[in-house]
Amino acid sequence: MWFEPRHPAAAKAREGRLLDVVLPGATSKTGVFEVRFRRDDGCNPAVPRVRQRAANRRELAVERAAKKEAVEALNGLFQTTGVAIVAHYSGLTVAQMQKLRSQMKQAGAQVKVSKNRLAKIALEGTDVVAIGPLLKGPTVIATSKDPVAAPKVAIEFAKTNEQFVILGGSMGKTVLNVDGVKALAALPSLDELRAKIVGLVVAPATKLAQLSSAPAAKLARVIQAYASKGEAA
Repeated sequence: MWFEPRHPAAAKAREGRLLDVVLPGATSKTGVFEVRFRRDDGCNPAVPRVRQRAANRRELAVERAAKKEAVEALNGLFQTTGVAIVAHYSGLTVAQMQKLRSQMKQAGAQVKVSKNRLAKIALEGTDVVAIGPLLKGPTVIATSKDPVAAPKVAIEFAKTNEQFVILGGSMGKTVLNVDGVKALAALPSLDELRAKIVGLVVAPATKLAQLSSAPAAKLARVIQAYASKGEAA
């Protein structure tokens, strides 16, 4: 006759979670006997399932931590960027994507490819949150602190790569359509503007330096000429 132990520990033992358990029982002669559950020999089908569930929980925990880290990194990027440009990149080869990344890096910009759901979460609380609706399908986000750098590279890259389709973007809280991105790309970069400003400042300083090294008589003639113009006015 089969004896089904009803002790709570027996159920645990059958699931492979309890080792070396001794339970009291009954026999026809003495009225007492022992039921022993020895160490699992790997034949219990419940053990692999328990181990698999534990492994799945660990994988989920790692995945959640990775997603949280990715969102935090993207949020930090969006908080400090001057402009964000969104484009579809479906069809681009690995070599073309590497070329795009290289060109962006040279201009002081960068390219991010992320899951749209995570990117939308990372956009919350930033000035460029307006690009959220553009994040549909295979999208890439180009950002730069210089509001001209990323648009300029994106527009030039799109000219020779049909698969790279610019959707729009945001310069701070200003929403940009495709024409807005093109308009930004046509402006001089911050470096170019600085060079022009330095040129304007340096030019008069050079002339003053030349005058300061001239003979006193020449300086006198220049001063007299300016004085005469003032009297005539």
